Amino acid sequence: MTDGTPGESRVTARDVLRAPAPRFLLAGNFLVHTAVAVQATTLVKHVYDTTGREIDIGWIGLAEFLPIVAFVLLAGSAADRYDRKRVALLALAGELASSLLLVAHSIGGSGSVWPFFAVAVLFGTSRAFLSPAARAMYPMVAPEGGLAPLVAMTSAVWTSAMIVGPAASGLLYSIDPAVSYGTAAVLSLGGGLLISRVRYQRPAARSERPSLRSAMEGLLFIRRTPILFAAIALDLFAVLFGGAVALLPVIATERLGVGDVAYGWLRAAVGIGAATVAVVLAIRPLRRRIGTALLVSVGVFGAGTIVLGATTSYWIAFAAVAVLSGADMVSVFIRGTLVPLVTPDDKRGRVSAVENVFIGATNELGAFESGVVSQAIGAQATVVGGGIATLGVVAAWWVWFPSLRRIDRFDDLDAAPQR
Repeated sequence: MTDGTPGESRVTARDVLRAPAPRFLLAGNFLVHTAVAVQATTLVKHVYDTTGREIDIGWIGLAEFLPIVAFVLLAGSAADRYDRKRVALLALAGELASSLLLVAHSIGGSGSVWPFFAVAVLFGTSRAFLSPAARAMYPMVAPEGGLAPLVAMTSAVWTSAMIVGPAASGLLYSIDPAVSYGTAAVLSLGGGLLISRVRYQRPAARSERPSLRSAMEGLLFIRRTPILFAAIALDLFAVLFGGAVALLPVIATERLGVGDVAYGWLRAAVGIGAATVAVVLAIRPLRRRIGTALLVSVGVFGAGTIVLGATTSYWIAFAAVAVLSGADMVSVFIRGTLVPLVTPDDKRGRVSAVENVFIGATNELGAFESGVVSQAIGAQATVVGGGIATLGVVAAWWVWFPSLRRIDRFDDLDAAPQR
């Protein structure tokens, strides 16, 4: 087992939090995730209010996605070759710069939308380097046997930020977009200061000298590890087809008829549902029937997406977003524990970078797909169709990847074939 972190660990969240490094990392990530949530919620609403076109939401998603793809090999190699904390802090500086540029654009009062897309490219570039470096730090600060509870707490931190950030964004945006972007800048700065205080419990295993083969090792490792490939590909298609959250500004305005504050709370339902499940997982992590739980959770995600697209009731929509987000959190927890357990430390940055493209960045690609399709056939058909497609993917994976379905415990992952 990599780094001596057994999947069936009895180490508790309280045990993990006794060390200062996990506390600094979790607190810093909370501020960073909250900043991202505030900025993202404001940005898509600001763009839609400026142009009134769903497709522009899609262009924002594409502008963030393309740099993540372009820099995937370089970002993963940087996380494995250099100090991961320094790489993360440099990336956070880029995120801070993007927030400050949006403040300047908002104060300038220009009706032009191209600066939004330029900033989205900068943000996507920063995220390309931040995600693999930050995620690869968790096994380095977790105490012996404490990776699973740390992953669960990380999920709880993220979901808490997804409540606070969007809810605050709706109020801040109603005052002035510049206030919302400025708040994101302050939060990013605070998060960076906390992360700078993290001290590793164990050093990283440095990768070999940079080369094309070395840079591609993350992709190659995923491809030759069937269970890892199946889990990542499952979430890839689910996020791609089920990108309903990207269309919430359209759903809130056109189908639900609510304003800025209600829209902010609808986005916050993402965090409410996910946080509820994350708290349960932090207290009682999944230990048995891991593979079945992963497939079922993605199925529930698809069903919730269908309900969101079909309803015209604000409260049903709110509940649907909370349910689909809670189901997604189960998937995030399982994959977040699975990936570092089956990946050697010297490859974690590169594997995380590839995973970021196929999972994290597909949120942006899913937003692009949803924006383009919605412009053509309408938001309702796009969201409902995406949910149906997600259920189809789950059914296909159930048949095509029996090894994934049959995973019982995290300890079973040690025996996962890698060739």
